[in-house]
Amino acid sequence: MEGLHFLQALFILALASSLAYASDPSPLQDFCVAINDPNDAVFVNGKVCKDAKLATADDFFFSGLNIGKITSNSVGSSVTPVNVAQISGLNTLGISLARIDYAANGGLNPPHTHPRATEILVVLEGTLYVGFVTSNPDNRLIAKVLNKGDVFVFPVGLVHFQFNPRKSKAVAIAALSGQDPGVITIANAVFGSDPSINPDVLSKAFKLDKSIVKSLQSKF
Repeated sequence: MEGLHFLQALFILALASSLAYASDPSPLQDFCVAINDPNDAVFVNGKVCKDAKLATADDFFFSGLNIGKITSNSVGSSVTPVNVAQISGLNTLGISLARIDYAANGGLNPPHTHPRATEILVVLEGTLYVGFVTSNPDNRLIAKVLNKGDVFVFPVGLVHFQFNPRKSKAVAIAALSGQDPGVITIANAVFGSDPSINPDVLSKAFKLDKSIVKSLQSKF
């Protein structure tokens, strides 16, 4: 009987181990500075790596996150990303940053998801109403008003947003658990896809008249 229990325990451990290794493996080198020239390089985690002996400090450097961007657009916000596209040395390191500037009186980082990263956001200036929605079937809104110095986490893959309800601008810094977290803005993806999704599909999905769907598609 003890032998049977041992085999059961061994099976569970083996299954847990296989599940644990289902995620991305840890890097097998100190770093992998991404380059566009494939000559004399290796391909790791989506990017070609520079010879480590040729890496410089500039491969791990970015300047300008202190500078706000213009927010006079349709949503009243602007994002400054700092991922592997801006810092090539981030390749394989599984982390990135972004600065988000929000206009006064309704600046919005609209509902979106990051398919490859969890996000942790800290408010540097102003006030933000933030939240995310849990997955089906609950679709529960978890939201909170944040002030300067407050921190909030958005779990990987869940739809989330930030909104500035105050009469002054707001600024936040987000850290993400991926070198290239990706972003899917819900409205843009649904109503602004190329080619457009058949209005019959969206009309039924959103319980809207087809004319309204077509009007929304025209705005994107």
